[in-house]
Amino acid sequence: MKLQLAIHNFELPLQNPFTISRYTVTVQKTVVISLSDGNYTGYGEATVNPYYNSTVESLKASARSVSAILEAVEENMHPTELWKVLEPKLQDNYFALCAIDCAYWDLYAKQQQKPLRRFWSEHDLNLPKTNFTIGIDSIDVMKSKIQETPWPIYKIKLGTKNDIKIIQVLRTITNAAFRVDANCAWTVAETLKNAEAFKKLNVEFIEQPLKAENWEGMKILKEKSVLPIIADESCQKLADVESCAEVFHGINIKLMKCGGITPALQMIQIAKAKQLKIMAGCMTESSIGISNLTQLASLLDYIDADGAMLLQNDIATGVDFNNGEIVYTSENGSGSQLN
Repeated sequence: MKLQLAIHNFELPLQNPFTISRYTVTVQKTVVISLSDGNYTGYGEATVNPYYNSTVESLKASARSVSAILEAVEENMHPTELWKVLEPKLQDNYFALCAIDCAYWDLYAKQQQKPLRRFWSEHDLNLPKTNFTIGIDSIDVMKSKIQETPWPIYKIKLGTKNDIKIIQVLRTITNAAFRVDANCAWTVAETLKNAEAFKKLNVEFIEQPLKAENWEGMKILKEKSVLPIIADESCQKLADVESCAEVFHGINIKLMKCGGITPALQMIQIAKAKQLKIMAGCMTESSIGISNLTQLASLLDYIDADGAMLLQNDIATGVDFNNGEIVYTSENGSGSQLN
């Protein structure tokens, strides 16, 4: 089976400027990998991200560097086996590894004529609803974004001088569940103080309040915070789950950070054994990446899969959402298709 590798890059304008504590994005650059056997094509995606040193150039170069391996893949080789072959070659670029791993899982499921999630889940019952993310902005703009998109769960990005006030004001206009994500912007003292205020305002949990390497601070938070603390930047790869289990109540798995679906499945297994809450999240990406991510939904407590909803125009079709609920396509694989 000779696989054809194709690499496409796109610029995805966002509906609104998207600000977190570190930076603002107005156009998201992304790379889509496709793998075709002549009958079926599988798709995977990786975005440009300055925090993780991911660029269009590095993603393309990394994908090309393993093209000979991909072209020589044996028929019916399992995705987990291919990941083991690719990982040593791409250990410096897990974003590229993710795009290839997802594309191959998608292709493999299509070849086996199954929806991708059927490899680990027999049904689509009791799936978590996705949140809708509200980026940092003026309080009035954050309010209007909530009013424009009524949703059952919001993830509110924080890391400003007015974080408590933001949640207080937003709480006056909706009864939806709130989750807050500080993207490493707070201190231990700020987190404990904010958690006290947020608990009264129906916030479910706080995501990554401290800098990724502040393990001592995280330890204090696990003991003293009145709200659960979920790891994001501190939990990048499979090896991080053990460390996070000591100092967090849960983890947020991102496919691009960990290198794809293959390691994400292992991370979920370890996290369940450690009795951690499990979330999987997205970057600002198209329906290619989101459709791959949502295949894991049945294994999760929480999901953050709104990336494609933040775009002006999607470059793909795939999974959809109805008031937070995941609506899968009837297609095999991940159900995504590049337009």
